[in-house]
Amino acid sequence: MKGVVDGLCIQYPRKRIRLLFQDEAGFGRINKPKHCWCAKGIRPQVPCHHIREYRYAYGAVEPLTGENFFLVMPYCNTACMNVFLKELSEEYKDDHIVLVCDGAAWHKSNALQIPSNVTITYIPPYTPEMNPIEQIWRELRTQGFCNEVFQTLDAVIDRLCATIQKLTRNTVCSITSREWICNIFN
Repeated sequence: MKGVVDGLCIQYPRKRIRLLFQDEAGFGRINKPKHCWCAKGIRPQVPCHHIREYRYAYGAVEPLTGENFFLVMPYCNTACMNVFLKELSEEYKDDHIVLVCDGAAWHKSNALQIPSNVTITYIPPYTPEMNPIEQIWRELRTQGFCNEVFQTLDAVIDRLCATIQKLTRNTVCSITSREWICNIFN
């Protein structure tokens, strides 16, 4: 099989090439009040607190198929990115993954351990709109983290995992599919 990504010709005999978009997002006990509906003449009351405890969802999505892979990690750093890459590589061990990342320091670190079935490429700086997983983070926040106070970090992690598990392939495709992405493999 032969594929072209960013003008780079890649050859992998008998391997499926997957184009996945990767990013991380923080979820924690700090909440930002969101708009909500209430009866006319009643001012809504939304609980809010500012406790700085976070966990980070590392994710990769394939807009063409809706395939997705997520891990919840304690930090955004090279060590956690290495764990994510290793697990992602094992999940798709029979495929070659072209992983599109942003320019975060841990994506370009010299200590990054890139598995043999993963090729990392980068979106241009300051172009988050080119990374369709950004809309997945918005969906997760809308579906699982709207106007609620979490008493513990474990409750945040539980909600994050449950919300991720509710994502279907169809939902991922509908949120992340872009014409320019689909045209790469057609």
